[in-house]
Amino acid sequence: MASLWTSTTAITAFLLILFIHSGHSPAAAFYLPGSYPQRYRPGDTLAPKVNSLTSPSSKLPYPYYSLPFCAPQHGARHAAESLGELLLGDRIETSPYRFSMLNNTATPLFLCRTDPLPPGTAELIKSRIDDAYQVNLLLDTLPVMRYVKNPVAPDVLLRSTGFPVGVRADDGEYYVYNHIKLTVLVNKQNTTTRAETLMATADGADLLSFTGGKEGSGYTVVGFEVVPCSVEHDAAAVKNKTMYDEITSKAAAGCDPSVVSMRVQDNRPLVFSYEVAFVESGIEWPSRWDAYLEMGGAKVHWFSILNSIVVVSFLAVIVLLILLRTVRRDLAQYEALGGSESGTHADELAGWKLVAGDVFREPSHPVLLCVLVGDGVRILGMGVVTIVFAALGFMSPVCRGALVTGMLCFYLVLGVAAGYTAVSLWKTVRQGDADGWKSVAWRASFAFPGIGFAVFTVLNCVLWYNGSTGAVPFLLFVVILLLWFFVSVPLTLVGGLLASRVRHIEFPVKINKVARQVPAAQCSPWLFVVVAGTLPFGTLFIELFFIMSSLWLGRVYYVFGFLLVVLALLVTVCAEVSVVLTYMGLCVEDWRWWWRAFFASGSVALYTLGYAVYYLVFELHSLAGPVSAALYVGYSLLMALAVMLATGAVGLGASFCFVHYLFSTVKLD
Repeated sequence: MASLWTSTTAITAFLLILFIHSGHSPAAAFYLPGSYPQRYRPGDTLAPKVNSLTSPSSKLPYPYYSLPFCAPQHGARHAAESLGELLLGDRIETSPYRFSMLNNTATPLFLCRTDPLPPGTAELIKSRIDDAYQVNLLLDTLPVMRYVKNPVAPDVLLRSTGFPVGVRADDGEYYVYNHIKLTVLVNKQNTTTRAETLMATADGADLLSFTGGKEGSGYTVVGFEVVPCSVEHDAAAVKNKTMYDEITSKAAAGCDPSVVSMRVQDNRPLVFSYEVAFVESGIEWPSRWDAYLEMGGAKVHWFSILNSIVVVSFLAVIVLLILLRTVRRDLAQYEALGGSESGTHADELAGWKLVAGDVFREPSHPVLLCVLVGDGVRILGMGVVTIVFAALGFMSPVCRGALVTGMLCFYLVLGVAAGYTAVSLWKTVRQGDADGWKSVAWRASFAFPGIGFAVFTVLNCVLWYNGSTGAVPFLLFVVILLLWFFVSVPLTLVGGLLASRVRHIEFPVKINKVARQVPAAQCSPWLFVVVAGTLPFGTLFIELFFIMSSLWLGRVYYVFGFLLVVLALLVTVCAEVSVVLTYMGLCVEDWRWWWRAFFASGSVALYTLGYAVYYLVFELHSLAGPVSAALYVGYSLLMALAVMLATGAVGLGASFCFVHYLFSTVKLD
């Protein structure tokens, strides 16, 4: 075990090095194969796209054109989206905004004049304004960014992606932001390398049309900013205007967001316009995401890691004391007394030595335990592989939805690990008897995936009913179902088949035919199990805050280097806590350690769920509507269950290794 602690320390040190090289500078990971700079020549057309309307208070995204915004002349078209984008509720469509590289607009450009608003449409706009819905534009994959003054410190600018649909003024009237001032930051590139040429074009003819057969200069988009305004255009200025015509508007001059005038009223049309300016910037293309990925609280992350290291070290000292002093002393005493429980020395023997014939007795509900551990190993493996790939930069925000897509793919493939672990544990518990392994593998393939799919289906039906883009399309819903039945389930069964043909782990001691009576405990051991969850939660809760903020407040989370280190520390703490509680139980002659080992570390899920409630009350107090609350509660319960399975599997695995090592040193007559 001392060597185990040394290897754990080495792994943690390796992860710290990996964090320093991969997680410290997020932008450094973006220039990857498949992620190339798109170059534009002066005069080339740029066409921003629109994403779903989102809100920090309502978790129901809606299509952009669900409100009476201007549509392209030839109609809106959906952009190609990945599996992860669809699962996240993104619906990217073409927009009417058009402009040319380096072509600044001297005057506002007319977009459209809507029909007079019916009362229902006007009320819908007001409802979206009350729920703080945001318009999300994209240019060259960059979300539009808005800068506003900090009300507490006016000299400090706050950044946020998107801009509000409108605002409710102090007079109680609603105003829509119908004019936007766009600023495109560009960086001039003097040469085009051969490697970028091959990545950026699929056909050599495209390259020749761009550079005229020679390497030349071009511009890359490195920033996209917006200032929204509410202006009331003169009726004469927009009369008989068509899309992209220049209009003279004194109201749009200056574009002051603090002055609003385009009121939302029944039977009154809305007029939309925009202007654009290009600014040459020194920001390099690989660094253009830095403004989006700068996360505050780096000191907090370091404090979390240092706090976790202290907890890990403290528990490691306890485990080493148990192994190097207490256990060895007990073994020496046991061997000196002849390894027998009878005779004059029986009173001198106590604790774990007396349960050698029962410690490996089959636990209650063994099938359920095997299934939970198998699913836990799958979830833990998915988390580790996903975080490692993300920390190395292979799942950057450039590829929208890549993180969710990767998680789903890894989860499907790791069905092999779930089936193998569940059946291996089943054979070990049954002392080599593989009968019933098919039932165990089948249940492992349907347990957590079935619960997750049931919650997902119910919540998806709610989103369908409300017309939200967060609802997964029916075709994709069928695809996910088919992936479960024709990829996940077969792989789980394959893993179970492999485990059924592999030699099981043999117990170092024989099991008595009659179970030993467990002495009455002065205090319920399950109380210690519940309290034990505080230590793993202390390792996790700071990062949990940032993860929850990313999930529910739309903030970008990209410090996967920190998260990888925290995950390693969490696994270590869970293993140590479970080992300590297992040893404490054996010392009071309680050989029923299997389930307690699982829940000793798995009880962190209770605190995770409690923190979710705290976050809902104090951080999401503006959450609007029962549907948003149902989404939050449903996915929080699913997250807590996943945490319980993953940490419980770690705890049981560590305790089994400890107990096997401990009793393999006992010499019995």
